[in-house]
Order: sequence, then structure tokens, then C-alpha cells
Amino acid sequence: MKLSKKVLAAIALISALSFAYAQDETSVENEYLTDVDGDIITTLAESDDFENKLVALQYLESAIEGGNTSPAVIAALDHLAGEGINTQSRTNGRLTNNFSSVRREACLLLAKVPSEHSKNTLINIALNDNEPMVMAAAVQSLGKIGINNNDETVEAIAFANRKNQTLNPTSSLAMEVLNAYEALAETTENKKSMIDSVARISTDYHYVTPVRQKAYKLLKKLSQESKKDKDSSKKDDSENKSN
Repeated sequence: MKLSKKVLAAIALISALSFAYAQDETSVENEYLTDVDGDIITTLAESDDFENKLVALQYLESAIEGGNTSPAVIAALDHLAGEGINTQSRTNGRLTNNFSSVRREACLLLAKVPSEHSKNTLINIALNDNEPMVMAAAVQSLGKIGINNNDETVEAIAFANRKNQTLNPTSSLAMEVLNAYEALAETTENKKSMIDSVARISTDYHYVTPVRQKAYKLLKKLSQESKKDKDSSKKDDSENKSN
């Protein structure tokens, strides 16, 4: 009976050690694969070839879905989102890396790694890019991330919308602006710029009817919320004075 207990104890110890060793091996393997992913993605993202950048985007999507949000992955996303805007390559004075479709896809992927850093990258793109489809992707992702410290995200979206309205009014971008405003409304302290922006869209006949109708409905909702906020603020001030 004593021998049986010793054997069982030995088996249990060996099993525990084997499990621990297997975990360490898995951890090391995961770290190695993460580094390899990062190296491959960085190489493809920084390549001058358009097709390589598309492959990089596929790698990035797979990496993010697999839980890999390493610094190399985020850096590659930043690079691709600003391709042709933040980083420019020229041949005989001609811009050779103005890949708007790449920037668009990178902006959409940034929504899947929500953070202050991703938000700042997207704000930069929304403010500095001139391609409506890229701006729309940046605005969409900003709405999904939902970070709006001191209303900075709403202010950036409003600026991007004004710029687009002046240069090239685009219904798809206007719709993304409205969707983002809806998502960010609760976190917005001062809704003035948001309301002004929505009002501009609601009366601009460059936009298709469904966009203007959505803007009108959102304008009514925001106006009601703004009135409630003011009434609540007056009530609080009155109560504080009476105390």
C-alpha cells in the first residue's frame, strides 16, 4: 500500500512538471510567433509595392483577430493609415505611394485595437487626409472607439466635415459623421460644434435625401438633449445657491 502511494505521488509530480514545461514551451512559441508576425508585417507594410501592402493588411487582420496587438502590429497600422500622407515617397517629384485604399483599410482595422493611441492616429488622418473614403473610414472608427476626451474627437470630426463640405461634399462621409456623432453624443460635454455640423448637413442639398433626413432627426434629438443639459445645470446652480 505504501509503494502504491509513492508511485502515485511520483506520477502526480511528473505530470505537474510536464504540464509546467508544456506551458513554458507554449509561451515561448507564442512569443516567437508574435515576433515573426511583427517582422513579416513590418517588412510588407514598409515595402514600396502596393500588392505587398495589401498582404500586410491581411496579415494585420489575422494577427489582431488572433490577439496579437504588439507594438510592431500597431506601428504597421499607423504606417499604412498614413501611407502617402504622413510618409511620402516621390519619383521625379511625383508621389508614388498615395494608396488611399490601403489607408482606408488600415483606418478600419484601427477600430479593432481601441486605445488612446489609435484614436490619435485616426484624428490625424481625419484632419489631414483629403480622400473622402479615407476620412469616412477614420470617422467611422473614431465613433466605434468612442474616446472623446474634452470633446477633441467631436471637434476633429466637425473640422473634417467642414473641410469636405467645402471641397467635395460626399454623402458617404456625411453619413459616417452622423453615425459617429450618435455614438459620441453621450460623452460630449459641449454639443455646439456637433449641432452646428449636423445642421449644415441637414440643409446641404449636395447630400442625398436619406442623409439629410437622418441629420434632421439627429438635430432634433441633440437639441432636446442640449436643452435638458442646460435645464439640469440651471437647477444645480439654483440648488447650490440656496444651500
